[in-house]
Amino acid sequence: MPPDAQEDLAAQDLPERSPGTRRWLFADQLGPHFLDAPDQPVLLLESTDVFRRGRFHRRKAHLILSALRHRAAELGEQAVFVQAPTYREGLAACGEAVSVCDPTSYPARRFVRRLPGVEVLASRGFVVSERQFRGWAERRGGKRLLMEDFYRDVRRFHGLLMDGAEPVGGTWNYDHENRSGPPRQEKLDLAEPRWPVEDDIDAEVRADLDRWERDDGVEFTGSDGPRRFAVTRREALGVLRRFLDERLEQFGTYEDAMLAGDPWMAHSLLSAPQNLGLLDPLEIARRAEEHGRAHGVRLASVEGFVRQVVGWRSYTWHLYWHLGEGYKQRNALGSERTIPDWFGDLDADAVEANCLRHVLGQVRDEGWTHHIPRLMVLGNWGLQRGYRPAELADWFWRNFVDGYDWVMTTNVVGMSQHADGGVLATKPYVSGGAYIDRMSDFCGGCRYDPKVRVGEDACPFTAGYWNFLAGHREELEGNRRMTQALRGLDRLRDLDGVLHQEAERGDGAP
Repeated sequence: MPPDAQEDLAAQDLPERSPGTRRWLFADQLGPHFLDAPDQPVLLLESTDVFRRGRFHRRKAHLILSALRHRAAELGEQAVFVQAPTYREGLAACGEAVSVCDPTSYPARRFVRRLPGVEVLASRGFVVSERQFRGWAERRGGKRLLMEDFYRDVRRFHGLLMDGAEPVGGTWNYDHENRSGPPRQEKLDLAEPRWPVEDDIDAEVRADLDRWERDDGVEFTGSDGPRRFAVTRREALGVLRRFLDERLEQFGTYEDAMLAGDPWMAHSLLSAPQNLGLLDPLEIARRAEEHGRAHGVRLASVEGFVRQVVGWRSYTWHLYWHLGEGYKQRNALGSERTIPDWFGDLDADAVEANCLRHVLGQVRDEGWTHHIPRLMVLGNWGLQRGYRPAELADWFWRNFVDGYDWVMTTNVVGMSQHADGGVLATKPYVSGGAYIDRMSDFCGGCRYDPKVRVGEDACPFTAGYWNFLAGHREELEGNRRMTQALRGLDRLRDLDGVLHQEAERGDGAP
């Protein structure tokens, strides 16, 4: 554990099971694999104070409450369901000793481990345990903890997409085949996802959220609307089945592409129900592998999906604990700007740049975008503008329906903002308008030109890219992957104009 960890909350060897106790389930632990027996008594707590600790997206609040209440309804008399201002008050109302699987954030772990009458068990819901990851990291002997190495070892351990000791197809990673730009059409040739049908529980949740806003001073970001994501295991299994049948084949091909008229593309829409704990990631990966074999699905698409589910997701989870609580405050590039109101409030109407307006608008309306708009539009903008990494990570987890502190800390602080100095990513994920133009149709009809960096038509991402390189040249000069980009900086005849222009832009919406 690195020295910046304030408390050893990850390294304890906790018991695995406690079948005789009532199991307290947090709202991200709602699947059957968080119980030790199908008939184990359950405690479900709904705390209203959670939504007073900063503004969450309205859709996120709806999703969490709907999932919790649906689980209570499914379990019936097997569960005690308590609605209270705080978890402490809810536990007191229950009046029983309980067990709980280790929660998914530092504050929550610290809280439950100090509660009397609560037995804390090892965490669940990932493809290897924290103890296994710790052993894997120790065996590396000081070598970098590369995601690719972790992913390959996970596949070996579980026998996923393996042909004996070798990967199926003879290659571990087909990422090079999954980088196609969008087709020349407004949408992929796929039916729109079949959305869940809301019920009385959803109506009750919506009425409660309305009342909290109207009478109790609770504030949300974003727009409300029909529920998009699964909140029960039955719904989640249906989403998985339809993804495998209808979208997996095209998933890999257009995994990194963006279309203004097709926000969902061929993505699975499983991140939210998976992060509610409704599906086990190993279960998802095995079903994808079995479906791919049975139906001759393009191997690059199957492998790309499996890599997301058992590779990147588990890797970022374990690094969240391995790197320590202080990791979130790392700021290797010295980014100190506070997020401006237009960005924090999801005010897409204030933005003229098509790509940012569209993506910010999708977050406002849906509480979701897929990983490339997150990384290469929203994250890229935050990196160029120097937003504080920890503040941006909090913005992401509060505004995305699938966002949690463990998800966003490593993804934003490490991968997106390069604030860890290269622990997760070997170079900053920063780009100009040319990348966005290549991977999307956003630039068509935009008032800005991705090829122009100075003047009224200058693309703010293109200008921002060169401004970023110039402002962080000293930190980046030792990075061999940035050598070519920095040489390009030396060839710019209008660099002074770019720097002046971007200083004038300040924190305003582009």
